[in-house]
Amino acid sequence: MENVHLALEEDDLYSGYNDYNPTFDSEELENDVGFQQAVRTSHGRRPPMTAKFPGTAIGARPLVSSFGVTTRPMTAVRAAGYTSSLTRGSTFDPLGQSKGPAPPLEAKNEDTPEEKIKILEKKVNDLIEESCMAHSMGSLQLALEKAKEAGRKERALVRQREQSGNADHINLDLTYSVLLNLANQYENNEMYPEALNSYQVIVKNKMFSNAGRLKVNMANIYFKQKNYPKAIKFYRMALDQISNAHKEMRIKIMQNIGVVFVRMGQYSDAITSFEHIMSESPNIKTGFNLILCYYAIGDRERMKKAFQKLISVPLGIDDEDKYIPSNDDTSSNMVTEAIKNDKLHQMERDLKILAEKYIMTAAKLIAPAVETSFATGFDWCVDMVKSSQYVELANDLEINKAITYLRQKDFNQAVETLKTFEKKDSRVKSAAATNLSFLYFLEKDYDQADRYADLAMTADRYNPAALINKGNTVFIKQDYEKAAEFYKEALRNDSSCTEALYNLGLTYKKLNRLEEALDCFLKLHAILRNSAQVMYQLAHLYELLEDPQQAIEWLMQVISVTPTDPQALAKLGELHDGEGDKSQAFQYYYESFRYFPSNIDVIEWLGAYYIETQFCEKAIQYFERATLIQPTQVKWQLMVASCYRRSGNYQKALETYKDIHHKFPENVECLRFLVRLCTDMGLKEVQEYATKLKKVEKMKEIREQVYPPMKRMSQSCPQCLIGSRSLDSSHSSNSTKGERLSAKMRSLPASSEPYEASSPKELDASYMDPLGPQMERPKTGAKRRTEDDDFADEELGDDLLPE
Repeated sequence: MENVHLALEEDDLYSGYNDYNPTFDSEELENDVGFQQAVRTSHGRRPPMTAKFPGTAIGARPLVSSFGVTTRPMTAVRAAGYTSSLTRGSTFDPLGQSKGPAPPLEAKNEDTPEEKIKILEKKVNDLIEESCMAHSMGSLQLALEKAKEAGRKERALVRQREQSGNADHINLDLTYSVLLNLANQYENNEMYPEALNSYQVIVKNKMFSNAGRLKVNMANIYFKQKNYPKAIKFYRMALDQISNAHKEMRIKIMQNIGVVFVRMGQYSDAITSFEHIMSESPNIKTGFNLILCYYAIGDRERMKKAFQKLISVPLGIDDEDKYIPSNDDTSSNMVTEAIKNDKLHQMERDLKILAEKYIMTAAKLIAPAVETSFATGFDWCVDMVKSSQYVELANDLEINKAITYLRQKDFNQAVETLKTFEKKDSRVKSAAATNLSFLYFLEKDYDQADRYADLAMTADRYNPAALINKGNTVFIKQDYEKAAEFYKEALRNDSSCTEALYNLGLTYKKLNRLEEALDCFLKLHAILRNSAQVMYQLAHLYELLEDPQQAIEWLMQVISVTPTDPQALAKLGELHDGEGDKSQAFQYYYESFRYFPSNIDVIEWLGAYYIETQFCEKAIQYFERATLIQPTQVKWQLMVASCYRRSGNYQKALETYKDIHHKFPENVECLRFLVRLCTDMGLKEVQEYATKLKKVEKMKEIREQVYPPMKRMSQSCPQCLIGSRSLDSSHSSNSTKGERLSAKMRSLPASSEPYEASSPKELDASYMDPLGPQMERPKTGAKRRTEDDDFADEELGDDLLPE
């Protein structure tokens, strides 16, 4: 009780704070007998009693001092990690790392049924994932194989669970995933019966929740199979199993039902579905489909109402002004730049473009139907659009109105409509002026075409179609260097402008810069892989570069695209003939004649070929064809008579010569052959024909005495001769080819008869084709450019605004 202190009310709260314990007095250690004894003897060097682990004492040693025995705390001996064993040479190892690494984890026993089931489940999940990845990469067959393998593994898993007595713990989600993926892969591979069976397994299993929704997938398959009644049935069954809480899904199913009714021609039922959707959740596609249905049944008033509903459908996209950066706030500008081209903004743009496309198409469709005239209907549509959120479409509709006038061959109205845009904003003015330039160019009013091309460029210098039209008008004036500059500028503004690239290649060809032209057309071929025009130009360039083998290869590609093109076939025959391959040349010339039996060059070559190969009877039909085409040319009739002579049919030859003499009484060649034939056959008419021959020859001599002065005059002043013809490059090329063929005909082997040798001057007489010069290739098959075509007429569609 001596040490027990009782708290009294008067006791001070801070009493004992300054009490002093003499045990901690280090200044009195010199007078402490016990401490001094310990220092002088080995008593203080004895090791302390320690526990099993270093650093923990078994108990506390009593401290002996002059003040008595005091109990020392266990943690007061040393700091953590320090022991007296350090004095015996052991290393410092506070973390106990000297004991070596931890023992390995105990390996799982994979032989147990539970582990086998887990491993198999993981394999099934991996196979489903691999199947989906293969489908995303386009490997449909591999995706199907993985889905089938997942199905086999999943069935093995179910059997293993049943054998282990865990049938109640079957993973239904995994089974559902396997069956659904398998059905999807069957559908992707167009194996529709197998896909329907897989979906049926899921739908009939009552253990799968919400499996009835998959009837939508089954209905989609029936729709692809064009089994429309069954598709309607399954869509309605799916609709019945989806609650009203899933409003969006129900709307989509009803839209599918309406589309199926349209395919079946049941427009009234389709209208019912579409009207319900437009009243519950209006959207652009449904509004457009509703207009189509009203148009199909010819309901004018409801067409108008549906169009008004269509242009009032909210798109739910933000205003474009929010993407315009402000000049003051830097952080806000950074955010604007970041979201300007993000996926959300791109999606908004795509939605707006789609809506504008549907509205434009609907307006063009119903304009002739909603009013008494096409123009009035279009004006009504324009007025409606101007009062809607699509104000900017009104001008495009006006331009489409002009294009519709063009389709109706009403060029004056088209021009008047386009001229109304001259005072509109720059974009619309440029489009209208471009179309006007195009129209005037087609009408060969090049001054007006040039004027409106300048107007279009002034309104929008970056309009590639305007630059192309300007280049074309300069090309017509044969200023090829300047035309090339306009085409290059159009390409700088729009690198995918194929018309500019094509015209640039033709311009380089005119400038005889063949390598640059070849480069242009090779680039164009990379864009338009199946364009026969481009391939024909490449073939002609290689021919000009004296590489006939490459020219033949490109022409073979032309034939693969348009196998019935007679001019390409004739060109192939000409190239093979130049290479000395007569058999191939004959094959292509003959095919060309089959498709176009009015080409004089082809007919002449075939006739000469048969004469050269000593089949004169076969040559007769070709020269008779030439006689029908050019009845005023005596040389074809002379060739027919000559073929009869060569084949030994002298009577027929005599009749033919008499007929020629009747048509051309002053032809010297015909009279000579008649005299020779009548002499050999012993006919009485020989004297008559001989007399006529002398008269004709005498007249010919008189003409020769008169014509030399005129010939000298024509050399000094070629323009003075009436009927003189100037030949451009295309004419000269055709003339050269005709000269080669005529020379070939003159060099044919003569017979033993003395009168076989004809006058070269008469046989090679120039003629005027009544069908016109063969400058352009016949427009058979696909429309193509010709080797002599001056330039692309800009008819490929980009000058007219896309519809």
